[in-house]
Amino acid sequence: MSYTGALNPASDSYESRPHYYIGQHDSDRWEALDEDQYTQVLNSGFNFVTAPITNQHFFQRVVDLHKNFLKEQEQWSQELTPGQRTNPSMPTPIVPTLSNEDTSIYPSQHIGSLIIYSSPWIDLCSPDKHIASISRQVLNLEVAYANFCGARSVVIPGPRSDEDAAGVRQYARAIQEALQVVTRANLIIHMPMYREPGLEEKAETISSIFGRDPEGEPKNDIDLYTSWDSWHTIRSVCEYSSRVFLALRIPRRVPEKALQERWFAEPLHFLTIGQSVFQQNRAGHPSLSKHHQDLINRYMRLKNAPWMILNDVGPQDLDTTPNVKAIEYPSLSEAASKALKKENRRPHSQGINEYVGYMKYLERQQPPYSAMETPALTSFQDWLQSPLQPLADNLESATYEVFEGDPVKYDQYETAITEAMAEWKVLKKPSALGTESEPYNPELICAVAGAGRGPLVARVLRAAQTTNTKIQLWAVEKNQNAFVYLLNRNKREWNNQVTLVKTDMRGWEGPRPKGFDNKISGVDILVTELLGSFGDNELSPECLDGIQRHLFRPSGISIPLSYTAHLSPIATPRLFAEIASRAATGDANAFEIPYVVRLFQLDFAAQKVPGHPRFQQAWEFVHPVPILRADTFAEEKGLAVKYVTEGGGSMYGSSGTNEHNARHCHLTFVCPTRGVIHGLAGYFESVLYASQLPDSDKEPVEISILPDQIDKKSKDMISWFPIFFPLKKPLMFPQDTEMEVSMWRQTDDTKVWYEWMVEVYAWVGPKTRIKINASEMHSSRKVACLM
Repeated sequence: MSYTGALNPASDSYESRPHYYIGQHDSDRWEALDEDQYTQVLNSGFNFVTAPITNQHFFQRVVDLHKNFLKEQEQWSQELTPGQRTNPSMPTPIVPTLSNEDTSIYPSQHIGSLIIYSSPWIDLCSPDKHIASISRQVLNLEVAYANFCGARSVVIPGPRSDEDAAGVRQYARAIQEALQVVTRANLIIHMPMYREPGLEEKAETISSIFGRDPEGEPKNDIDLYTSWDSWHTIRSVCEYSSRVFLALRIPRRVPEKALQERWFAEPLHFLTIGQSVFQQNRAGHPSLSKHHQDLINRYMRLKNAPWMILNDVGPQDLDTTPNVKAIEYPSLSEAASKALKKENRRPHSQGINEYVGYMKYLERQQPPYSAMETPALTSFQDWLQSPLQPLADNLESATYEVFEGDPVKYDQYETAITEAMAEWKVLKKPSALGTESEPYNPELICAVAGAGRGPLVARVLRAAQTTNTKIQLWAVEKNQNAFVYLLNRNKREWNNQVTLVKTDMRGWEGPRPKGFDNKISGVDILVTELLGSFGDNELSPECLDGIQRHLFRPSGISIPLSYTAHLSPIATPRLFAEIASRAATGDANAFEIPYVVRLFQLDFAAQKVPGHPRFQQAWEFVHPVPILRADTFAEEKGLAVKYVTEGGGSMYGSSGTNEHNARHCHLTFVCPTRGVIHGLAGYFESVLYASQLPDSDKEPVEISILPDQIDKKSKDMISWFPIFFPLKKPLMFPQDTEMEVSMWRQTDDTKVWYEWMVEVYAWVGPKTRIKINASEMHSSRKVACLM
């Protein structure tokens, strides 16, 4: 069992759909709106507006500065020798600080209600070093002033082109510097989803004014991933800063699903939609295609859902007279509240912008939240938790209560127990209470190991009642606090028909059936819920090794019967940034811990191809194990020295009694598009019970958290989140590569840990491939799970 912290969906109340926050941006706006203009925009249905940091006065001042500099250069060229003119220490233009004539925003308590835009005319990527320097200076002046005023976010136009890799690096370096200039404001880079012809930035730049735009021929083929490449360079140079976000421009033509998912994994703050993206419906009103609607619906499912900015869609009749007073805008929450109240009081047709009206219509048409999207579950999206150590620690009652809030898991367990009891009768299998002359006895010995607060005990009793099976039931629990709860529940609910045993299951001596002269007997059906997010990561194999010796042989049944671990390489920038932050603040093992996390904002690197599925099985455990080295060791040297360390085993100095639970896998994934991964996503599946009837075609009773199997095998099960094995450094890979994952489950008879690494290979010939990238070897040995 793995702690998820989630609540029972049925007991939680929540809104039926995500809410849209819609902003208005005018690309021709040079001045912040005054209060009357702002009110007019809000009354048309928008929740917030954008504001430029500087105005035309500042723009003209910078243009004049560069013009004068060019004139100075001409004068120098006549007065200086060639050697002097090429001196790298010659003066460059310096942009003076802002004046009150350069801006229309000022500090106020409501500055946070504005989304601040930096100037679109700067060119941080310019190959002209002077223009690039001027652009960097302007950016620093603007973000510094916006930060001084109290702005929360500054939107910065991204690179105009991805072809100039040096220019993109130059841009990324400028953003990194701007991060050091501002102390609290977020920097939001405005990037297109891909370079769609006809949807390029239209704003004039300082480079184009002075004829410094790089010349390039239009390409016939569009590389969909160049824009993401530029973004990845920017955020990598900024070391995945938690203050760098993304404003994603939605294209007219929605790209392939793989690219949509790539951007979905990134730190989205805004979705921007231009007027040209909208189509006209039959009535002549704006609308979006079904593909656009699906994309927006998908992105709005994020815990921190992006806000939307509609570009150049009106209202058109604003009085744009410059206003330089301190503007008292309402806060975003106040603005949204007022807009919603007005919306509820009057029909959309009265003054509501038609684009906003359509977006509000889409908001109402979204698929409602599912049982897996309660606020409690949503709050756990991409939230890192260290796996439980159930053998080393005693869980609290609240943790047990969380487990018990998942009916799907316990319904599947009850179905498995019911089928096992029913088939036992049909097959008349030898029973623990049988005799040599009559091996079958209809009364069964059942045990729940790791009973906790007793949810599985209750399900065993119900299964026995359903199948009309007489049973003797033992419940074994090591947690002395939970044991008190079991005692009370046995008296209050179960009429003392359960025999309770307070001990570690590995030290239990076995059941002593009533009426059998206090003799230790075997167990016919053993039920446990020891599974973790990776199946074996909470030491289910080791626990069952210690108690399965009590299973009646050869017919005793273990529920679960088996479980498999599965892996897939993923990109998850958010988790990488969080783990990197922990490592930077002193957690030396931050990248060596497998984390339990509800993976949501991620991109799967691998694609499903014949022979290489997206999710691949790492290994399997099957119970019971017919022969155990620990049992042989104990017989030879006595139970008291069962875990004496001698010999080799998997680690020097260990006895090797747990060697059979060590595992290793080597998996190959195919990656058709280039990208980056930040770690491995781990999942598990378990067969609780498989029919033992001859020639039975019944499906086994299973549970699964595999994304492509959970709806089929255990829909809406919330007891387990996936596990995440991080990489210390993001691992880049080109298109059409093979990614090889190696993982080990290691043990020294006292603890269990994992080791993992990833390698990238590219084919350079029909029979030749080379390794082009690889991660470090990672190991969780220092934070191992104690046996």
